[in-house]
Formats: sequence, structure tokens, C-alpha cells
Amino acid sequence: MAAYGLYTHIASNKTRSVLLLAGLFLLIYVMVFAGALIAEVMLDGRRTVDFYLIAAARDLVRALPLATLGAALWIVIAYFFHQKIIDAVTGGHDVTRKEQPRLYNLLENLCISRGIPMPKLKVMDSDALNAFATGLNRRQYAVTVTTGLLNALDDQEIEAVLGHELTHIRNGDVQLMVIAVIIAGVVGFFGELFFRIFFNGGVRFGGGRSSSSSSSSSSDRKGGGGGAIIAILIAVALIALAWILSQVVRFALSRSREFLADAGSVELTKNPDAMISALRKIENRGELPGATSAVMEMCVDNPREGFADLFATHPSVDKRVQALVKFAGGHDPGPLLAEPDGDGSESDAADAGADTPAPQHGPWGDTPLPGQTVPGPWGGRH
Repeated sequence: MAAYGLYTHIASNKTRSVLLLAGLFLLIYVMVFAGALIAEVMLDGRRTVDFYLIAAARDLVRALPLATLGAALWIVIAYFFHQKIIDAVTGGHDVTRKEQPRLYNLLENLCISRGIPMPKLKVMDSDALNAFATGLNRRQYAVTVTTGLLNALDDQEIEAVLGHELTHIRNGDVQLMVIAVIIAGVVGFFGELFFRIFFNGGVRFGGGRSSSSSSSSSSDRKGGGGGAIIAILIAVALIALAWILSQVVRFALSRSREFLADAGSVELTKNPDAMISALRKIENRGELPGATSAVMEMCVDNPREGFADLFATHPSVDKRVQALVKFAGGHDPGPLLAEPDGDGSESDAADAGADTPAPQHGPWGDTPLPGQTVPGPWGGRH
């Protein structure tokens, strides 16, 4: 984790952001070409495959300016309104120092210590333990924290989570994730639109031609009918491919961003144990009710696992903790288990831990005495 070039990661994020935006336009053109294929078949279902492909290519050239304008308009809308959309989904709202003095002061102190512009601070009313950062530029950056996280974590742990989110902003991870969501959204929208029109709209080949068309030669019917079917299959395959690629874009984002954000938090707070403690309390307790998968991918922890962990957007908490132990000198108490309440039900041990002081023995309760030094995140001492 420490050996990974931070500036290389930031430069890579910027490059990938540009490539993803270019890929968005390419996928839009693929969708338009597929739509043109379907339209040509609907107009005349008796032609050959070559005819449909050439006609669809001509339609694409004519539609190119409108398709480009539409994709650009989508990006502009997402650029200015993505935060409002996310707030509408999650219920996050801005808070001031007066409303949340504890949280506001912790974030402000971190920003001042490293000369980082203060992002907007938002709170989401939820029992889930999670946080996420959003924004595409300095005026838009925001950090959202759930009330469940505020109640379950102590000041040092909350500071570690805030440091994690600030690192995502500094590293350019936030912009990359927002752009990936934009791509998945626009391609998914048009893909669903095409499939709804095709499968639910009662599409018929031939475009309303009269029954007298049955007098066509048998060779035309044989070649044209088969050509229409093949053209439709090509169109459906292209639409499905574009949709799959739009989703893969999100999964292809390097999961190393979470390791680097954890390391950045330790660099800011000089407290690896606080980051480990926060991760263990958040583990499997971060599911935001009503949040889309796109929002969950921005969070500190995403409990939604991909197929066989192959497409998971976050490395497991165990792996992240192991990295902090190995490279930052932290101590891992192991996963926190649910404890029974007085009525026999189970509650998060993190909630109980918020009001119960940690034991003063063992790696979890060991705290440095005044004047004592502890290993820093990169092997140094602080």
C-alpha cells in the first residue's frame, strides 16, 4: 500500500476520467447504430443484412450531431445536479457548525492541518454506519455522514473516517466515481428504452406494408426475412454489449483506491488504530436503505458483494485491516460480533461500544502514554 505511487494514482485517475468520458460518447454511438438497425427493419423487413448495415451507418452519420449534443447535455445536467440527485436518494442535508459542532470541528481541523479546502458537510438520518464523498470540483465537494456513524463511533474513529473521505477527494477518486455513474446511467437509460420499445411495443417488421407484398419473389423473401432477423439480433447484441460495458466501467475502477484512502487517513490523523477500529465497527453495518448501487460504491464500506467477489467494488474489511496492520503498525482486535440485548434481540456491538469504554489491556485498549511514540503509517515514528 505504501509502495504504491500516490501521484501516479492521481494522474491515472485523471487520465481514466478523460477516457471514460470519451467511452461514453462511443457507447452512445453504438446505441444509436443499434436503434437505426431496428428502425430500418421496421420500415422494410424484406431486405438483406448488408442493406440494413449500410442504411444504419448512414442514419448514424445523420444522427451524429444530435447524439453528441444529447450526450453532452446529459454530462452537463449530471455536472450541476448530481449532488441534488444523490441527496434526494439518500436524504442527506447540509449542516452547519451550530447544528453539528462535534462533526464540523473534526472535519475543519483536518482540513486546516493540511491546507485542504473545506468541503460541504452533510448528515443523513440513518442507523447505518457509513459515509461517502461526492463532487466534481472544489465548489461541489461534500462529505456525507450517517447519524448511525456519529452515534456509534468516538471522535478519533470519526476523524479517521473523515480523513478517508478527504483522501478520496484529494486523490480524484470522487470525480472518477461520479463520471462512471454518469456513463452507467445514460447507457442504461437508453438500453432499457430500446428494449421496452422492442419487446413491449409490439414491433412488427415491414412498416405497415400492404398484403400485396406477399407477391414478392421467393428469393427476396428468403434473403430478406433472414436478413431482418440477423439485423435485429445484431442490434440487440450491440445494445446488450453497450449496457454490459457501462456496468463493467464501474467494476473496473481499481479497488486500490480504498487502500490508498485508508493510508491517507492514517497520514492525516497519525492514528492507524482509529481507522482499524472504525472499519471493524462499520463492517457489514453500512447498508443504506433506499440507496442505489451507485451510491453504495462511493461509501466507506459497501456490504453488497459482487459475483464470487469478482466484481465487488470494495476490498473486504479484513484485507484493508491487514494492510493497515502490516504497513501502518496498527492493531486488529478482529471482527466485532453482535451482542444480545436485554430482550434477547441482537444489536450491533458497535452501538454498545460507543457508550462503553474500551478495556485498558490488549491491543485494542492500548493507548500511547504522554511522550510515548508509536509507529507511523509508513514505518516512521510520530
